[in-house]
Amino acid sequence: MAIRMIVTDLDGTLLNGSFQISPENKEALQAAAAKGVLVTLATGRMYRSARPYALELGLNAPIITYNGAVVKSTGGDVLFASYLEAAAAKAVLQYCFQRSWYVQLYQGGDLYYAAATAAALAYEQSAGIKGMAVGQAGMLARATAAPKLLAVAPDSLRTDAMVAELAAAFPGKIAVMKSSPLYIEVIAPGVSKAAAMLSLAAAHGIRADEIMALGDSNNDLSMLRAAGLGIAMGNAAESVKQIADAVTTDCEADGVAAAVRRYVL
Repeated sequence: MAIRMIVTDLDGTLLNGSFQISPENKEALQAAAAKGVLVTLATGRMYRSARPYALELGLNAPIITYNGAVVKSTGGDVLFASYLEAAAAKAVLQYCFQRSWYVQLYQGGDLYYAAATAAALAYEQSAGIKGMAVGQAGMLARATAAPKLLAVAPDSLRTDAMVAELAAAFPGKIAVMKSSPLYIEVIAPGVSKAAAMLSLAAAHGIRADEIMALGDSNNDLSMLRAAGLGIAMGNAAESVKQIADAVTTDCEADGVAAAVRRYVL
């Protein structure tokens, strides 16, 4: 079946370690778009952090942000949004505060954290976004219409345990997953990159088996499973490689371009 849609993750997939799109990846995706393939991004990043990459690629398709919680056009029109219930968001925030876990909140296109810690500054640098320190009370006051919370583990050995702990503490109230060795994503139940991807595809008359999805982390599992062709990066987590249909080269070796050239161009 011919591929009519390409959906790529950003960090660890389309972007290299310097958070840049390589000329090879850019050229391959633009060549696919020129053939009429719908090319878009699906990322855990906030819209404001993801949009510059879509503009760099010249994409006119809506982009999937906050792990599928918000889908917006590059012009800023909201096509879909699903937020955490305010009570659940507040409960997760308090749970993290009580355990001295770093956690940040997204609301209204902005980033908030209690204090400007090293974890906050590291995230700002990688995302290219400046957040605001508002204290714990300020975080709780902004728990309405939050598409996502992000907790950061103190070291990579604790991340999986923290994911499991949060999932057990709030069954049915949140969806929780690891998106990097340190990052823990908290979104509303039923929200996923896969659900957003399939909804966007259906709106363009594209079937699931006509989609190629590329990713590297556990928050990409759902869309790689749902796509007709799920591609894991060479640097992907083993859990991702195990469910993928194929494995490409890593993000430092233009793995997206290699997959696009092989399976689309």
